[in-house]
Amino acid sequence: MGSFLTARQISANEYKDFRTFLEKASGIVLGENKQYLITSRLNRLMDAEGVDRFATLTQKITTNKALRDKVLDAMTTNETSWFRDRYPFEMLKKDVFPEIAAQRASQLKIWSAASSTGQEAYSISMTIQEYMMSRPGSLPSRIEIVGTDISTSVVADARKGCYDGLSMARGLSPERKKQFFKQRPGEDVWELREDIRKRVVFRELNLMSSYALLGKFDIIFCRNVLIYFSSALKREILEKIAGVLKPNGYLFLGGSESTANYTDRFEMIKLPAGMLYKLRS
Repeated sequence: MGSFLTARQISANEYKDFRTFLEKASGIVLGENKQYLITSRLNRLMDAEGVDRFATLTQKITTNKALRDKVLDAMTTNETSWFRDRYPFEMLKKDVFPEIAAQRASQLKIWSAASSTGQEAYSISMTIQEYMMSRPGSLPSRIEIVGTDISTSVVADARKGCYDGLSMARGLSPERKKQFFKQRPGEDVWELREDIRKRVVFRELNLMSSYALLGKFDIIFCRNVLIYFSSALKREILEKIAGVLKPNGYLFLGGSESTANYTDRFEMIKLPAGMLYKLRS
């Protein structure tokens, strides 16, 4: 027989307390009527942990770090795909990489913030490979991509560089699939090519924490992340991002996100393919 999930209800007070926890722990601000999101994402976990009520769960996660991490994993795992929206990767090739190539720098460092299971970071690595194939020797010899996420489980998955057929179907062309991946014999699992994977390192990072240990970056992708945060936290995160970008470094945000009203540290650059932001020198 199959297992059945317990159909739990969350009271107004329980919802208020959980919203407070989630904002303090991750920065994510839930709206007034997102009870269904909590129940749908946490019911299975609560069954596994033997927790009946949301009030009990909120109490337990204040002292049980392992359970707290599991709850954050469940609440912060977001949708992702290969080459999401396409235009940021076209701008890398057409606009950003040529400028970096002209600078003759010795190193190129890129940050993919909230990188989930790694598709964005690896898409950047594939874009770099394609650019270098068309213009050998144009980019620095030392290239590092840092992918970060608050979720312990998705960081572990990202490090593997292995994806099932369903994941591969989301945004990845047949040409890139053939060029950059190898299928495991007899399995619906695709392994990323070693030279694409070795440019990328993944780390756990809460965007509310310090970024100082990450170092300085030429390019930062922080796409479709700020939309979940309060105005005050958006301002704080953008200021911290400015602090780890090199002079004239580039910031890519999601299509519905902007630095306007939060910081004057960036200049908006309008290009035929879309918009990006450049750190004011």
